[in-house]
Amino acid sequence: MASDDLEAALEQVISRFNLGEYEVAAYLATLQHGELTASEISEHTDIPQPRVYDTVRSLGDVGLVELKETRPMKVLAIDPRESFGDIQSSLDDLVDSLAERYTAPAREPEAVSLVKSRPTILRYLEDIIDAAEYELMLSLTPSLLRRLEDRLRERHESGIATEILVSPASEAPDKSEFDYRGVASTVRARRGITTPVVAIADGNYSMYATRESIRGETDRYGVIFNRSELGFLVSGFLNTVLWTTAETIFSNGDELAFPRRYGTIRRCISDLSSIEGEFYATIEGRDVETGDSWVVEGRVAEATYSSSREVATLVVETEEGMVDVGGQVATYEDIEAYEIRVDRGSVPSM
Repeated sequence: MASDDLEAALEQVISRFNLGEYEVAAYLATLQHGELTASEISEHTDIPQPRVYDTVRSLGDVGLVELKETRPMKVLAIDPRESFGDIQSSLDDLVDSLAERYTAPAREPEAVSLVKSRPTILRYLEDIIDAAEYELMLSLTPSLLRRLEDRLRERHESGIATEILVSPASEAPDKSEFDYRGVASTVRARRGITTPVVAIADGNYSMYATRESIRGETDRYGVIFNRSELGFLVSGFLNTVLWTTAETIFSNGDELAFPRRYGTIRRCISDLSSIEGEFYATIEGRDVETGDSWVVEGRVAEATYSSSREVATLVVETEEGMVDVGGQVATYEDIEAYEIRVDRGSVPSM
């Protein structure tokens, strides 16, 4: 489509849908009743009598109603399939033409981004889910859980270890009506309506958003930690504040397949604590005091965390002796872990 034609088509679509509050009210009233006089439209709506004539003539000019010039003037409804038929075709052509001109913007990853647009927040939420390579932790509303069900199912079936917190618990889908097993290994529900929306992929790419942002209300914002070490802030908040105050409604812990990869030490400890057997780990991290890179390999001798989950520790028996491993920003342990691999029977390879 040529530039002039494209601009004309765009203007046509915009002008057709550029309806004010009075036009919308008059149009809906006419559709509901089929035929109304100006006085009747005023009675059925909040449109002042002096404004009715200008309002319905605007609707007549764009072909949404038919005006019968009688005394009194009558406004007749037109089947929307007829009045919008041409604009639907024009809109399809317009979208195709605009898509041909679309150039995807180069989105340079930033360590931290603040976003306030609901569509942008939802786009980041979906992107984090798609970006996970081995671990996904989410705090979702029931409506988001349903919205993302197919995407979560595909990710879970591809081997992504997924844990989901749903709130408020009173609105969480019943187990008889929703296939929790198909979308996650563990699902918990939390009371209250203040729980934020959170998503964490592999322990680093994460987001925190207010519930208002998902509903599109004025008090809305989301913070994106784009593959940044700062993602541990969101992970720590989800694990220590939200997850510990929720009740389990589904878990298939006994069915976990190994080897497994973890980006968060608390999820690793939670899994190992729930099943029996001897496990071996390979852990990539750094020395807490010197910052030197370390790779720890050996048998998992102990996997514990405090009741508040504030302190989480793996004790690994290596050839050099016992090594205490903590999560990101560890201080009590010897090693701060970035990535943890666990297997049965033998040390897993990186």
